[in-house]
This record gives sequence, structure tokens and C-alpha cells, in this order.
Amino acid sequence: MKKTVFAGFGGQGVLMMGYTFAMAAMNDGKEITYLPAYGAEMRGGTANCTVAVSDEEIFSPVASSPDYAVIMNNPSLIKYESMIRKGGTVFLNSNLVTKEISRDDLTVIKIPVNDIAKKLKNERISNMIMLGAFVEETKLTSHESILNALAEITKGKKASIMKQNRKGLEQGAGCISQGA
Repeated sequence: MKKTVFAGFGGQGVLMMGYTFAMAAMNDGKEITYLPAYGAEMRGGTANCTVAVSDEEIFSPVASSPDYAVIMNNPSLIKYESMIRKGGTVFLNSNLVTKEISRDDLTVIKIPVNDIAKKLKNERISNMIMLGAFVEETKLTSHESILNALAEITKGKKASIMKQNRKGLEQGAGCISQGA
């Protein structure tokens, strides 16, 4: 079983990232749990979700000692850094996370999410950029499965939204494949 925490400010699409990943893994035939949580303020407050993915039945949705953390802001890094299992991987939005990781037993992958989103002229796809990088690095699901899950989730929305999401995913994946 692999556990992941996605965390950031409300409005950054953190819950959507986790939900899309969970749907993709479920559509791949995996067992999943998805546990969202957010502060009372919603947009601008804190938001996080935990996703567990396994080939076998999962008995607890709690992701204590996650294998992966996808961190979109400083407060989330402060909250989750100590919880990540030894040898785990942390994905950081390097445009907003300025705090340095104090542990030397973690792999740190920095993605300039906001810069990429600005280059694509759509800051609302920062979550898809980070999700693309996460999927490319972890291989816990495929980009095709993510796109299929997104199509299912955004059914009835404008085609331009899927086009932008696809661009974001590709750019994030490119950060990993090209060694951001």
C-alpha cells in the first residue's frame, strides 16, 4: 500500500488533485481510500486529503506515515514534514514553499508550479501541473488513467477545461522526465 497526502491552501485544487488520483487508481482496478479535510475558511484556508492505493483491501483510511507528500504551501510543509515515512518523497511547489526541508532522509522534488501555470496563462491548473509531476515520478497510475478520471469528473464542462488540464499534466510530467 502507498499512502499520499496532498496539502495546500483552499482554492489551490488540492482536493481535486487527490480525488482525480484516487479515481484514476480505482479505475485501474486498485483499492483506494480518499479522505478529504479542509479548514472552515475553504478558499484561502488549509485543505488536505489523504489517498491510499493498494492491490489489496485497505482497512483504515488514515494515512499515518505517508510515503508521499504533495505540498503546495509553507504551512503544509510545516504540518506534514515530520509525518512522512523515512525514505519518502516530497513534491514541493517551489514557487510558494520557501521553507527548506530539515530532514535528510527524504527525496525532495521541487516543481515551479506557479511559473509554469503563468507560462500557460492559466493559474487554475497549478494542481494539474503538480499532479502530472507526481504521476510521472511515482507511476502509481498512468497519465491516461488521470485524463480518463478527469474526463469523468468534469463531464459536461467545456472542452477547453480538459485541454488546459492536459497541458498542465504534460508540463508537470515534463519537469520529471527532463529532470526539473
